[in-house]
Amino acid sequence: MTYILSETLKPLLTDGSEIAFIDVREHGQYGEGHPFFSVNIPYSVFEAMIGAMLPSRSVRCVLLDDGDGTAEKAASVLSKMGYSDVQILQGGAAAWAAAGFTLFKGVNVPSKAFGELVEHDLGTPSISAEELKHLQEQEKPVVVLDGRAPNEFRRMSLPGARSCPNAELGYRLKQIVADPITPIVVNCAGRTRSIIGAQTLRELGTANPVFALRNGTQGWRLAGFQLDRGMTPDALPLLTTAELSATRHQADKLIEDFGLATIDHDTLQAWQADDELTTYLFDVRTQEEYERAHLPGARHAPGGQLVQATDEKVAVRGARIVLSDDTGLRAATTALWLTGMGHRVWVLDEDASKGSATRPERTEHGTDDTIRLSDLPAAMRSGAVLLDASRGMDYRNAHVEGALWVTRARLDQAAPPKEASIIVTGRSRGLLTGVVKDLKAIGYQKVDCVQGTPEAWRAAGLTLAQTPDLPSQDDCIDHLFFVHDRHDDNLEASRRYLAWELDLLDQLDPQERSVLNPRRVCRAESA
Repeated sequence: MTYILSETLKPLLTDGSEIAFIDVREHGQYGEGHPFFSVNIPYSVFEAMIGAMLPSRSVRCVLLDDGDGTAEKAASVLSKMGYSDVQILQGGAAAWAAAGFTLFKGVNVPSKAFGELVEHDLGTPSISAEELKHLQEQEKPVVVLDGRAPNEFRRMSLPGARSCPNAELGYRLKQIVADPITPIVVNCAGRTRSIIGAQTLRELGTANPVFALRNGTQGWRLAGFQLDRGMTPDALPLLTTAELSATRHQADKLIEDFGLATIDHDTLQAWQADDELTTYLFDVRTQEEYERAHLPGARHAPGGQLVQATDEKVAVRGARIVLSDDTGLRAATTALWLTGMGHRVWVLDEDASKGSATRPERTEHGTDDTIRLSDLPAAMRSGAVLLDASRGMDYRNAHVEGALWVTRARLDQAAPPKEASIIVTGRSRGLLTGVVKDLKAIGYQKVDCVQGTPEAWRAAGLTLAQTPDLPSQDDCIDHLFFVHDRHDDNLEASRRYLAWELDLLDQLDPQERSVLNPRRVCRAESA
């Protein structure tokens, strides 16, 4: 194993070369404090995520853990997969902090810090919950557009709001808001997507007055107003041939005005064939459009979500990011913000709706079942040890009575006798696979697995149990407890979350701040 000191690593993170700084701890550990440029790929699902996140086996990769040996395990996995340049941060997260560098709480920190900087530098107008409520009560014309993903809209939404994810705002605005006078308010659950959505419309030259809803749905609740829950998003309007043409002209203008880089099909193919450098190809359209037809090799990443949570899709700083859609507008507006965040981005000059691929992205990877759920009761009566590899909070809510909770990151804590017959179950095949693999690696000979859900376990004749405090909060390392219930009417959690978001810019050091520049004018780069 090769190790690197925090002080040596820090300047490498922005030296212009490709680098992946991977935090292999579980999601809850990562969210309690991580370096600004790190990306979370938990060891529990490492193999399931690594191929998409690190497509080049030559990339310089540094792994971070809690100094507990997890990074060494992950490094061994990478080595067996053919990754040739892997190092481990000496001393893990604690050493990073001891070197005087900040560990940031929360998730999607670069995107959220960037949103705050957009508002600060570009002067994005905002409106308070009280002001919006007054307009609605006075029956003044106003259109409220929710820039989040549709599933988030279903969970909770503002009364009268319409779901329109951020990347769709400029693309479909004329079908939703016919006149150039009606004020438009863009909201999310907090701040970032409200700001980015509203500023996107402003950068496109939208004539309507455009505002971000200050503090989103959380600000609405803190003002004492009620949210709708369980609302079904309206279908997004389809564009006519003439309207599609208009969005192409908008895209061309945006690309020219901001100097956004473009790429053709042949160049993309050459990049994808290059094993020495990393190329990501994302389709930024809606899920339905992606599944209808997309370009081979493209991963689905709706543009608004890609800006909001870039670190969930892109692990390599300095990589080439190529964006595809149908007319170029959604790709261009996404590219505008990703470039402002310091990424190298190109808009693909090709219509993704004409692509030959139609299959949805595969999200579950791993080993196949080796027994049937119907065999579980008899196996347990015969003395088999049942391990549940579900996420900790899922285990708390429902698990097979007698099943022991296990996480791959702390597999040694389960430690049944080596001669025991082991059966691993759980909701996620990716989680199952890692546990089974490591059990066999440490000497267990009789290991079976079967994916399941509470409904399936019950149907198999098994009794379910709930344990509200087991695993304990300390052991439940795959769940981030930091203001986790802010969307469940814990108003104090909402206050803490919003204060955290507003404070992000003040936590950045000069190096971290240097990569974020909303006013950056992109210039077409050579490969």
